[in-house]
Amino acid sequence: MKTTSAQAQPEAGAAEKPVRGYAPLPGVADEMVDTDGNVRPVWRHFLSALERMDETELSGRFARVDRYLRDAGVFYRAYGKETVTDRAWPLSHIPVLIDEAEWDDLSRGLVQRAELLEAVVADIYGKNDLVANGLLPPALVASNNEFLRPLVGVQPAGQHFLHFVSFEIGRGPDGNWWVLSDRTQAPSGAGFALENRVATTRAFSDVYAETHAHRLAGFFGAFRNALQAGKPAEDRIAVLTPGLANETYFEHAYIARYLGFMLLEGEDLTVVGGKVMVRTVAGLKPVGVLWRRLDAAFADPLELNQNSHIGTPGMVEALRAGSVTFVNALGAGIVETRAFLSFLPNICRHLLGEDQRLPSIATWWCGQEDERAHVAGHIERMIVGPAYSTRPFFDDNEQSVLGSSLRETARQSITEWLETDGPRLVGQEAVTLSTTPAFVDGKLVPRPMSLRVFAARTRDGWQIMPGGFARIGAGDNVSAIAMQEGGSAADVWIVSRKPVERTSLLPAEEMFIRNMPGSLPSRAADNLFWLGRYIERAEGALRILRAWHGRYAEYADPSQPLLKDVTDYLDALDIDTSEAVPTSLIRNIDSAVFSASNIRDRFSPDGWLALNDLSKTARRFHVSIEPGDDATRAMTVLLRKLAGFAGLVHENMYRFTGWRFLSIGRYLERGLHMTRLLGHMSGEDAPDGALDMLLEIGDSVMTHRRRYNVATARLTVTDLLALDPLNPRSILYQLNEIKNEVEQLPNAYANGQMSPFYREAMRLHAGLAVMTPETMTDAVYKRFEAELEKLSDILAQTYLS
Repeated sequence: MKTTSAQAQPEAGAAEKPVRGYAPLPGVADEMVDTDGNVRPVWRHFLSALERMDETELSGRFARVDRYLRDAGVFYRAYGKETVTDRAWPLSHIPVLIDEAEWDDLSRGLVQRAELLEAVVADIYGKNDLVANGLLPPALVASNNEFLRPLVGVQPAGQHFLHFVSFEIGRGPDGNWWVLSDRTQAPSGAGFALENRVATTRAFSDVYAETHAHRLAGFFGAFRNALQAGKPAEDRIAVLTPGLANETYFEHAYIARYLGFMLLEGEDLTVVGGKVMVRTVAGLKPVGVLWRRLDAAFADPLELNQNSHIGTPGMVEALRAGSVTFVNALGAGIVETRAFLSFLPNICRHLLGEDQRLPSIATWWCGQEDERAHVAGHIERMIVGPAYSTRPFFDDNEQSVLGSSLRETARQSITEWLETDGPRLVGQEAVTLSTTPAFVDGKLVPRPMSLRVFAARTRDGWQIMPGGFARIGAGDNVSAIAMQEGGSAADVWIVSRKPVERTSLLPAEEMFIRNMPGSLPSRAADNLFWLGRYIERAEGALRILRAWHGRYAEYADPSQPLLKDVTDYLDALDIDTSEAVPTSLIRNIDSAVFSASNIRDRFSPDGWLALNDLSKTARRFHVSIEPGDDATRAMTVLLRKLAGFAGLVHENMYRFTGWRFLSIGRYLERGLHMTRLLGHMSGEDAPDGALDMLLEIGDSVMTHRRRYNVATARLTVTDLLALDPLNPRSILYQLNEIKNEVEQLPNAYANGQMSPFYREAMRLHAGLAVMTPETMTDAVYKRFEAELEKLSDILAQTYLS
């Protein structure tokens, strides 16, 4: 749906000079200020608006953005020498503004570059003319880890090797843009660019509404339409992720949810008869397009990297059969290699018949004598690093050497290094990147910047995202641009002088088709099932612990028979009553968080926020609460938070197949919890007070008083907590709900017969429904406990294996 903004662009303000004492660095190009020290026209309206805000207002706006990012769970994974941590997304709140005319010129150069890279990859895995004609040294292909020999001669299903690429670009001191590196393997950052836009416009919603900044939705919509047009209707499109441990996993889940694609891991897939299939709870379903976010060599442990645990055997076979399209083709990462930059100018003239419109950073491969001598003779303005690296110099500072930082005595060793290891090294001109304003300590300061720009192949050819992902340095040091080194990210606004189309991914037609939710991958169902179990397991433990601590506060004697009996029961479950909030309870909550994190594409932000809040609160209580009254109150707080999470899920989650697996997990765990409790605490030898404690744990005290005109007795408690079909805490209620959910699962009936899981659920329900309180003995409870555990195994065998 597209509408045209009627909002007129405000007149460029009179702000010719920078605000808040902004001073560009000498000898460095600046995005906001020109060489004469005047504000560039594209920035004037934004700065005029910024000038009207005092520091308190700005701090409030930025705090609102940071809160949104936390609530949305936007993070990236930072890898230290010994630890891996999830860090909040480091947004630089001031966007980078670029004039539309300048961007159009950049875009033409990037479109040409995308076509060039496509042609290079096609030649390397096809005719190999570039090597034969001397335009590429054979070693840069044959010795390159990114060259995948099994893919030679394999023509992609859609006839294109590249579909989605990105470019790291920077502006030099002369004001011209340079390509610092190409990204063709599995370009990251597009999802973060979307989140940067959402977050930044929350800070400057009023300014953004008045600014003719191009929207991003049209770019993603065109790419999605191209992928959908290039596959059979029954085939699915999926984002293929390495999994939760990947540093950009959040983005994978975000993109999949935004575009309506499945999010899959290698274990979700199998290759049958040369066709890629996804394992779902309804059986194997075909996949036609995989937007891969894992490195190509890991995609197939059968023919590529045998040590890969994240790929799918047979992927290369499926590619040879032409049954699946990869975005991008396996092996396309070879043109990311840093040494390729030195050969692209000649290759461009050879393949496209024209010079590069947007040049690469000057690069010399040191496997050639003249180039090696040039690098050695100009080492003071060079960066020397690995030729086969696929990272720009500021992402590779541990392996790269900055010539200007070397002492005179060290330069001779560099020359020897080049002579010895020349074919494995490149020299690149040390470019001082331009700066852009960042808000630091209440004022605007210049920080070095590079841009990651994205190109997508659409039905109309290559399209450049009108914006991108800016990486901002933490200080003046260019190497600190990388977020692993403390850098931050900023939104990029491409500003027009006239109103722009407001594009949405929603269809323009008023008619619609109600599509049923897509097939549920078995791994997602597994995580939903265990999320339900872990949440219910945590709730059961909380209810027992609250009752225990309440009585401990009253008796102050853990050896009292009832407390001792419950302590023994909890010990058997690895729950330590000496801890007010036991470590095992924290583990259960963490397991629930982990299960939810594996299905971020299917999990609402509100649910995620509530679950993480529960985890943080439990950890805080773990170190700050004492047994007794304090612990009783803490358990009540945690139960309320857990109930809030359960309420969000119950009220907001769509009743599709995933909901049923989540619900079955909860009902099954609650049934097990109550079965074990009744078996332990309702026998003839139970200590005094056990039945009352059972009713309290089962949240059924008031119901018991209304239902039975007698004092608490074993038969009445058994009737209410085991056999009452209307009590949401009873065992029979759980089995009845499981039976109802199973009826709605795929393949509940096959060839007119019940599935093994459905049959077992029916048998268990019928077996308990005919029982009476008198027949519910300890042996019966033990048998039902074993059969409920068996029911979980049968579910896994039926739907999850």
